[in-house]
Amino acid sequence: MSNDSSVERVTRQIVAGAAGAPPGAKLPSTRELVRRLGVSATTVQLALTVLSADGTITTRPGAGTYVAAVPVEPVDADTSWQDVTLRADQVDTTGLDDALRAGGTEILPMAVGYPDAALGGDLRLSPALARAARRPGVWDPPPPLGLPELRSWFAQQIGVGNDDVIVTPGTQSALSTIFRALVPAGEPILFATPTYPGALAIARSAGLIPVPVPGDDGGIRPELLERALERTRSRLLYLQPTFANPDGSVLQTSRRSEILEIAQRHGLFVVEDDWARWLGHGDPAPAPLIRDDQHGHVITVCSLTKAGAPGLRIGAIAARGPVAGRLAAQRMVDDFFVTGPLQHAAVDVVSAPAWSQHVRRTGVALRARSNVMVGELRRMLPACTFTPPQGGLSLWLALPSTLTEQDVVRSAHDHGVAVAPGRHYSVGERRAPHLRLSFANLAPDLIPPAVSRLRSAVEAVSD
Repeated sequence: MSNDSSVERVTRQIVAGAAGAPPGAKLPSTRELVRRLGVSATTVQLALTVLSADGTITTRPGAGTYVAAVPVEPVDADTSWQDVTLRADQVDTTGLDDALRAGGTEILPMAVGYPDAALGGDLRLSPALARAARRPGVWDPPPPLGLPELRSWFAQQIGVGNDDVIVTPGTQSALSTIFRALVPAGEPILFATPTYPGALAIARSAGLIPVPVPGDDGGIRPELLERALERTRSRLLYLQPTFANPDGSVLQTSRRSEILEIAQRHGLFVVEDDWARWLGHGDPAPAPLIRDDQHGHVITVCSLTKAGAPGLRIGAIAARGPVAGRLAAQRMVDDFFVTGPLQHAAVDVVSAPAWSQHVRRTGVALRARSNVMVGELRRMLPACTFTPPQGGLSLWLALPSTLTEQDVVRSAHDHGVAVAPGRHYSVGERRAPHLRLSFANLAPDLIPPAVSRLRSAVEAVSD
């Protein structure tokens, strides 16, 4: 639109006419402005829309249009004193940005930690939330531990009693509650590695000392767990028995009982992060580890976020015995409760037949994408090794020992593909260079070009 357009001219005339009027002064009606300015009602309305958008006027339905209050200018503040007062250490978010960032329009995302939106399109989340918002009393405080019907659903999925479940705003919040409630600052916390960067970030921000317990294709190695406990006397172990991030592995059946026996002998809490329960690749997921536990050592967390949608921040903690009360108290201190409308919407979604259908379709889609990536990696990068994932969203690619993760990640970005460096998934132990490659955020036809770009990136730093 040119500066001489009728709308801009009328806009300037309205501003000039209101010059000097105090905030709250009423402007002439649209009809009166049409008469005075000799333009159409449409032109006047467009001009008023422009002025409303830039904050010059405010419109009150049924009352008229008024001169807006003068906006308060922000006050410049000298914050240099904060550099002295704040401690030198900062909250470490290493690895979390990669999981959330989709990359630019020219970058193919193999670092994103969520399935692409197309996989969740059949859940009709918006209608569920709209129905929830119309429920009487939905904006009142819900029960602190969660809606009874939602706790019941999670209890059935996990295999515990309804009273053992606490609803949380996702797994990240659940892990924060558990770590801070059970491990004092300055004490060690054990991690089955490779592990989830978000859990490491929580531990470090709480002042805990992460200690690695390496695993293999069968999950955490019990003999190394035993040694770590003898050395550290830690009271808590974090692991992902089912479809672990980053490698999609499953805890070997024989090791489940070994882990529980070790936990019983050492008085150890085992935090089972079951985030990928509904992200299997076709075969039934193993039962949650908590079902094998007869002494209350296992605390299970799970979430609807990855299987549903990134904005569906609903999860649960399952715990038995006095620890459940401690966790419930910590949750209340943190933020009182999870908002009612989102809980009601979650109940609506998971109670409908579409949920189980969605889980099956998602599993089929993830398996197809995984198979494409596995085939392309074997064809294009034969010098790199990996074990095909059994579930989840990603695989764990071992690079040739002559390469560095930093060089490959930088080269990959230059070649148009985003990948996550393996160091984000470790606790500082020495190991071979790895990448975590997510296949969940790429349509199947985009996986071959993504792997091709990665091959070019590897070749560029191999010379």
